[in-house]
Amino acid sequence: MQLTDVSRIELTTIMKEAFATVLSERRDLLEDAVAEAIIDMKLGLAIEEGDVGEYVSEEVVLEKLRSSA
Repeated sequence: MQLTDVSRIELTTIMKEAFATVLSERRDLLEDAVAEAIIDMKLGLAIEEGDVGEYVSEEVVLEKLRSSA
């Protein structure tokens, strides 16, 4: 295998072409990544919305769990 010096510009071009090829041939990878990002964002928003500062003691939670079992 022959080693060749590659300039920064050439490497950038090669990387861009490689990413474009992967994304065009494997759209599912991009779709999955976007879907996961949306789910993560929605979870974060739900956590923020639910964080109202009203806390319940551990005892109350455990009692509820015991009574529902």
